[in-house]
Amino acid sequence: MSSTTNYILGVYDDEDEVLHAVSEVKSKGIKIEDVFTPFPIHGLDRAVGHERTRLPIAAFMFGVLGLACTLSLISYTMVFDWPMIIGGKDFFALPNWIPVSFEGTVLFTAFGLVITFCISNNLYPGNQPDLLDIRITDDKFVMAINVDKNKKVSADDIKKALKDSGAIEVNVK
Repeated sequence: MSSTTNYILGVYDDEDEVLHAVSEVKSKGIKIEDVFTPFPIHGLDRAVGHERTRLPIAAFMFGVLGLACTLSLISYTMVFDWPMIIGGKDFFALPNWIPVSFEGTVLFTAFGLVITFCISNNLYPGNQPDLLDIRITDDKFVMAINVDKNKKVSADDIKKALKDSGAIEVNVK
């Protein structure tokens, strides 16, 4: 969110009120930029119109990468680099490699998802959060509406829609 963008903020006390307010405000033709909450609200992402996350696809890809890297490392070390007969088994004993391969898959998936999540949400050291209202980290629910993206609706109509939907206060930032 840019610091030069004008936002109208509707502040709510209750999660049910903000969930119903989203549908009321959207029905009046107002585009909602985002809704900030101190805790997750079930169904809010669909109500606002966010697309489904692609993190499961990333998790699968990191898992495949982890499995490939683990099997490559084990096969190189146990078959080509330093072949050893352990317990009378072949050099290429795939059933014996399953536990280590599983752990490598889980390790790559976990680290890959943490890094992907942090990058996609701009969570890195030194980044300052864009807090439109400090109370969203404590006990208030804030609906942010970008004035520039709502050219067809006037700022006064947006404020009125927020008040009518149950906002305890409406601020301009």
